[in-house]
Amino acid sequence: MEIAEELNALLRDPEVRAIIAHDGGQTALGYLDLIDVEAIAADPKPILGYSDISLLHLVLYGRTGLVGFHADLATPGLGGAWQTAPAARRVELEKLYSALLTSTEAIGALPATPSWECWRPGRAEGRLIGGVLNRIMRAQATRYALPLEWFDGAVLFWEEMGGYASWVWSDLQVLRHCGILDRIAGMVVGVPYAIDGLGAPDASPTLPEIVLDVLGDRDIPVLGNVEFGHAGPNLPMPVGIRVDLDAQQRTLSLLEPAVRPHATTGPVG
Repeated sequence: MEIAEELNALLRDPEVRAIIAHDGGQTALGYLDLIDVEAIAADPKPILGYSDISLLHLVLYGRTGLVGFHADLATPGLGGAWQTAPAARRVELEKLYSALLTSTEAIGALPATPSWECWRPGRAEGRLIGGVLNRIMRAQATRYALPLEWFDGAVLFWEEMGGYASWVWSDLQVLRHCGILDRIAGMVVGVPYAIDGLGAPDASPTLPEIVLDVLGDRDIPVLGNVEFGHAGPNLPMPVGIRVDLDAQQRTLSLLEPAVRPHATTGPVG
């Protein structure tokens, strides 16, 4: 498959130090089994992107331990949403991306905005795992699914675009039925984009109501409306590193560096 060949060429090229996806799409399921995981193990390099790229982050984290970044795509993000963002926010994001991709020190608290919302108070510390909600489900339906125990104590982050509010409810119910919601310690929800039934000010149920309905009486802190997702520009969310979530204080802190030499922790296969 042509996309797999192009990706593998980048993974094998020692002069390429990071890979930023041009766009999302619908094709990752077709080449998950064609990716050269040995090249990743030999020379891990960060992959940036969201949407369909969520599948790569989850599967490659599971197969190789590679920390992927749920972050802006090249064209709609860096070439689109970034260009229309307020200048101060753009500078803030540029510094954040640069530090995450080059620093061997933990970044600490991500830059919050007043739009962040506490949907359920509490605090959690654990591995940051997630992506687009429907892609999390698809990844877990493949032979490369993350073992359920990898979600023990994790902070699950997710965002969604398109479709209907009822689909979000249904997809969260799938995560409940497969046991993921019984294992996680916290949840961070991005900004929904173009979801029918959630856009109007008087929408009912609201996204917080949907999330809390599915969670039920699980004592899981939830931080919502955090700036990652298809609306952009995105706060980068590094899959697999430890974070501290304080929903009531509306903070999310990265406790580990996101890149480091040979940053692979899982099996290759």
